Amino acid sequence: MGFLDGLLGGRGADFDSGSPGTNAIELTKRHQQVSLTKQDAATGHLRVNLTWQMRTSDIAGIQRESLFRHPFKALKPPEVMGHGQSMVNVDLDLGCLYELADGTKGVVQPLGGYFGDVNAPPYVKLSGDDRFGSASGETMYVNLDHRDAIKRLLVFVYIYDQTPAFDRTQAKVTLYPSNGPRIEIGLDERHPQARSCAVVLIENVKGELLVRREVKFVYGFQGELDRLYGWGLSWGRGYKSKADR
Repeated sequence: MGFLDGLLGGRGADFDSGSPGTNAIELTKRHQQVSLTKQDAATGHLRVNLTWQMRTSDIAGIQRESLFRHPFKALKPPEVMGHGQSMVNVDLDLGCLYELADGTKGVVQPLGGYFGDVNAPPYVKLSGDDRFGSASGETMYVNLDHRDAIKRLLVFVYIYDQTPAFDRTQAKVTLYPSNGPRIEIGLDERHPQARSCAVVLIENVKGELLVRREVKFVYGFQGELDRLYGWGLSWGRGYKSKADR
């Protein structure tokens, strides 16, 4: 079993407006930022959801269908959701580095049981640890009614040991504000050896809540993301217990 980083100690707005039919904003390299304040969506609970998919070609022991029986399906493997351990071995985890206005810093993540609190500092809570890419994925809630207490939040995703790399998953992080369209960030860039990805940064800039696409892949884990963004926490090796896996 490999290791991940575990926390030691205590705990303008250019964007694609998206299709009216999908009611979604897609943050891209070209259009990276959106203002929740200008969308009148800086209150209530912001839901952050991570989902991922796999192709049957990535599942050991499963063969493609015959070219004679299903010629088109054989050329393009169908996508399947990873609903069970027997189907696919993938474990993506959703996490969040937080910095509050009073200088308090920490992390919310499944590893170590740092699930946070939505009604008390850090005003961020992870609903649980989805190990198999179920349809609902993993969900985190941010209480924006306490936005004045929040300085910045870095939402990240990391891959636990013995799982495929990001380029073999179809991971997507979606933000659901209390008002207006959802915000989507796809993790579809090819970084076959990357183990972690800083996905989106939510910052309180002079009272305006800005959401900015990051999508920065790193080959390490949380400690490397910390160094990249200057959080300054102390990290050590961490493992998932059987109960967490």
